[in-house]
Amino acid sequence: MKRPIMLGMLSRPRTLSEESLAKLQDLPPSAKLVAKTLEYEGKLTQTELVEETRLPPRTVRHAVSDLEEHDIIDGQISFSDARKRYYSLSQPSDSPCPDGAPC
Repeated sequence: MKRPIMLGMLSRPRTLSEESLAKLQDLPPSAKLVAKTLEYEGKLTQTELVEETRLPPRTVRHAVSDLEEHDIIDGQISFSDARKRYYSLSQPSDSPCPDGAPC
């Protein structure tokens, strides 16, 4: 299923930092799958994560909560529909450039 292209999605997807990979070690497999899916696909809603990962909605909600708690992903409210949140990998804390891009 194709998603509409949004301005925020035009930037290059982020990759998991070494710090995030270390934090992922103690998380359940579902959280690791959600993080990897966001690494490959970029910004996604919880509904899109359910479709991409084929995990139950409750499992995805729990994985997203765990990942946000460990600062591995960030959620942003959708401008077109305030009921939705788009999730993406967090920007590495040591990166001075926006979106973790090399300067």
